[in-house]
Amino acid sequence: MAKIVLSTIGSLGDLHPKLALGIELRRRGHHVVINSWEGYAEKVAMLGLDFAPLRPSHDPFDRELMREAMDAWKGPETIIRRMLFPYLREMYEDVIAACEGADILVSGEIVFVARSVMEKTGIKWISTSLAPFSMFSSHDPNVFPTAEWMDVFRPLPTGFHRGLFGLMRLTIRHWYEPYKEFRRELGLDPAPDPVFEGKYSDRLHLAMFSKVLMKPQPDWFSPTMQTGFCFYDGEQDLGQMQPALEDFLASGKPPIVFTLGSAAVMDPRDFFDESIKAAKLLRRRAVLAYGIFNEPPKGLTDDIVGFEYVPYSRLFPRAACVVHQGGVGTTAHVLRAGVPHLIMPYSHDQPDNAARCRRLGVAEVISRGRYKAETAASAISRILDSLSYAAIAKRAAAIIATEDGIKSACDAIEAQL
Repeated sequence: MAKIVLSTIGSLGDLHPKLALGIELRRRGHHVVINSWEGYAEKVAMLGLDFAPLRPSHDPFDRELMREAMDAWKGPETIIRRMLFPYLREMYEDVIAACEGADILVSGEIVFVARSVMEKTGIKWISTSLAPFSMFSSHDPNVFPTAEWMDVFRPLPTGFHRGLFGLMRLTIRHWYEPYKEFRRELGLDPAPDPVFEGKYSDRLHLAMFSKVLMKPQPDWFSPTMQTGFCFYDGEQDLGQMQPALEDFLASGKPPIVFTLGSAAVMDPRDFFDESIKAAKLLRRRAVLAYGIFNEPPKGLTDDIVGFEYVPYSRLFPRAACVVHQGGVGTTAHVLRAGVPHLIMPYSHDQPDNAARCRRLGVAEVISRGRYKAETAASAISRILDSLSYAAIAKRAAAIIATEDGIKSACDAIEAQL
């Protein structure tokens, strides 16, 4: 039996894939420690996995901070420079503590201290990415927040996109000074770029997403192994399917589902209000997953119902269409369900995931600023009136069904032991 530490920072979309790995690795007889935000301790305990807290411990009720973290312009800088880099020493101490006596560390990509822990302790380290956006490929270039229009340059040669990535690196390199200082304090080389290069393990990097969204590219970091999505949706802990939702689904035609995942839902603005109006315009049944931090939206009816949390694996396959923010966790569940999407991206990887789904032919995309009842209803109507979205969605789901991401990832982790 090996001790395996799974370390991650972020929303449920970041945590759940690691829980999926943890459940399987424990089934295989290993001692698993989930190293994450202290607020997840109860969820982890319900699964019978050990838990070790990981700072920083930002207040999830700080709506202004969460709003800035999800902002298209400020979001990436807010998370790196305000929420993470000032707390590298605390993060390092917590990962070191979690890894005491461990055989291997598997980290999410914004656990920026993982490389330092490996270099100081000698522990085997595997890095992970959950979305194509994290791979920075010039052969299959990303769509970036606030620059979605640059998707028109996608057909240009790889040299153009390589130069664009180089420009991006120059633009944000002044962010790294706290990281460099932290590395100097540990007596380590301050040079590794924590965003574009230093996040990858020289031992193994796991690309934990489906080839439906992105296939392996020649300029991916080596060694990288693509596993497919690793699914978990909380149903084994706090995310139970409510009987009222089960009754609603069984009582009529497939509804439209409106959700903002677990992070964007902290700043919903008028999304749920406009979604209710859109459902009424379409005269369609609807389910709204409005989040534990929000009040139930006004305007709910017998045909338009709302719940704080729903297990996606139980709801999405029974939906006519899912309207969501484009986070990779939510996107993965919609793709697996084989239903069409309407995506309203916020920031980070969401515009890229949305663009990939649109190119695939399973989704339409609407900007956050244009999301109103009339425009949403019009887009949903086009999706539902066309047979192609649903047909392509079913083909994509069939591909995902052949990818056992959890088994592939756990096999790769065990191989390193």
